[in-house]
Amino acid sequence: MLTAFARAFKTPDLRKKLLFTLGIIVIYRVGTHVPIPGIDYTNVQQCIDQANANQGLFGLVNMFSGGALLQITIFALGIMPYITASIILQLLTVVIPRLEALKKEGQAGTAKITQYTRYLTIALAILQGTGLVATARTGTLFQGCSVASEIVPDQSIFVTITMVITMTAGTACVMWLGELITDRGIGNGMSILMFISIAATFPSALWAIKEQGDLAGGWIEFGTVIAVGLVMVGLVVFVEQAQRRIPVQYAKRMIGRRSYGGTSTYIPLKVNQAGIIPVIFASSLLYIPALVAQFAGGQSGWKTWIEANLTKGDHPIYIATYFVLIVFFAFFYVAISFNPEEVADNMKKYGGFIPGIRAGRPTAEYLSYVLNRITWPGSLYLGLIALVPTMALVGFGANQNFPFGGTSILIIVGVGLETVKQIESQLQQRNYEGFLR
Repeated sequence: MLTAFARAFKTPDLRKKLLFTLGIIVIYRVGTHVPIPGIDYTNVQQCIDQANANQGLFGLVNMFSGGALLQITIFALGIMPYITASIILQLLTVVIPRLEALKKEGQAGTAKITQYTRYLTIALAILQGTGLVATARTGTLFQGCSVASEIVPDQSIFVTITMVITMTAGTACVMWLGELITDRGIGNGMSILMFISIAATFPSALWAIKEQGDLAGGWIEFGTVIAVGLVMVGLVVFVEQAQRRIPVQYAKRMIGRRSYGGTSTYIPLKVNQAGIIPVIFASSLLYIPALVAQFAGGQSGWKTWIEANLTKGDHPIYIATYFVLIVFFAFFYVAISFNPEEVADNMKKYGGFIPGIRAGRPTAEYLSYVLNRITWPGSLYLGLIALVPTMALVGFGANQNFPFGGTSILIIVGVGLETVKQIESQLQQRNYEGFLR
């Protein structure tokens, strides 16, 4: 693998792409440390030191921003608005005929949907930026910090608008940087920025576990976490690569004097067909009641119940609800992203059939049956992986964004595999040995 890296850098055009991507990553990481105007950076750092900020309601967004959210920098929102916009557009494609028609138009339709995603990203950035500024002004962003209410010294309307505009511009800049990596770098720009954001939090999280440990100065806990992480990476790679291949046979057709078809192929149905989306959906949905309770006044019964049961990651009700939501959203997302009827119709149109299954409706029913059966282990796998931070929270006193848990490990492994495959394909075009064998 190291030899393949060396060969990649020896190839002129691929070396330029890799260096360009590294340059964009450096710019992105620098932007995550530049505070926005109107913020008292000294008070922010004091609050980060006093409060265990990663256990707050904004922990997930903070992870996707590479720690920039709680430092209130120009890239505080990170790529989260773009991820949310992409998911919303993907869901709306199923229910809005116009978007569905654009999706079927090929590259032109995809470009139009991408443009809509950009517009929606800016709108969500304005909304999320306003919410972040409001929580920073009221001191809610850092609970338990003595100077939380002094993070924004000047609370005039002009300063507030300037802060929101700065964070929105930062989100637009992040989106532009991701597209530059896609166009001129090694590809998968947004995914690589997401990868970098999460990986940037690993060293501090691992060292915090070592500092909090009691056995051999914390090295026992540190080594255990590393070992668990390696096991999880192997498990995730194994499951992410697992797929059920449905054989498909195409009959021969004579068009004029030429014969077409007669080939055999397969439909790859992944065990984890939904990817990371169910975990993000479940995490976001569980944040809503806690966020409502946080901003609600008084001490009503429902607020007390939510604070007692749905805000602590190690509570049995929270664990059970989180697991059930992940399983539900896994089936929900697979149902809207894979249409067995459409696949069966396309196969019938081009003379394809599954051996032993009649074309048309029986094929759609068979695909639906197989998809439901493999979605069960996939959804249970997602739920178990997502519960690793909870077990770490109980076992090691780690924060809820445990470095080798749930969302982070799934994204790290998924993006890493995809990026390696892209570099490998470019190496193979030049008859070089790739990363994967």
